[in-house]
Amino acid sequence: MRQFVKFGMVGGSGVVVNMVVAVIMTKLHGGTSHDNDPIWYVTGRHALRYTHVVWIGAFIVANFWNFQLNRSWTFKREHRRGWWVEFWPFFAVGSIAALIGLVIKTYLRNPTSPVYLPDSIFNEDQGLRARAYWAQLITIILTLPINFVVNKLWTFRAVKHPHGQAEVPLVAPVVAPEALNSDKVLDAAETE
Repeated sequence: MRQFVKFGMVGGSGVVVNMVVAVIMTKLHGGTSHDNDPIWYVTGRHALRYTHVVWIGAFIVANFWNFQLNRSWTFKREHRRGWWVEFWPFFAVGSIAALIGLVIKTYLRNPTSPVYLPDSIFNEDQGLRARAYWAQLITIILTLPINFVVNKLWTFRAVKHPHGQAEVPLVAPVVAPEALNSDKVLDAAETE
């Protein structure tokens, strides 16, 4: 539970980083009224939109931020693997959650979707009511549990020796054939 709380605190700071990057990228593109502009048409009516670029850019920056804080604080331990060895699984997990988030954000922004953020509450160009920012925030919150569970079980797993001294390899060591002496194997079997 303590790790989940820490993960949530790091995630909270990551949300701030993600939202700051999203606001900056959105403002650089002309504001929230242009956030849903098509960038590249995939098919007739389906397009990669600027909102997707914002989601991906903000994810990448926040992912680096969250990884470093989680590595050094949430899942801190004495024996750990190298930075890059832990980063790539973290990034892979985050990427899966980001792809799921991309779908969620798209549905929250699509007027034909049943989960479209309603016009009575949200709009495309008024600061705190901007659909672009709320879709970003809601999507982050919905993908947080995926990130926690998979990162705890995979990325930051503590694979330690039963006495806590050294890390146990993730795969069994390979023993050279000449190291296996059939006489010694038989002797060991006979003594048992």
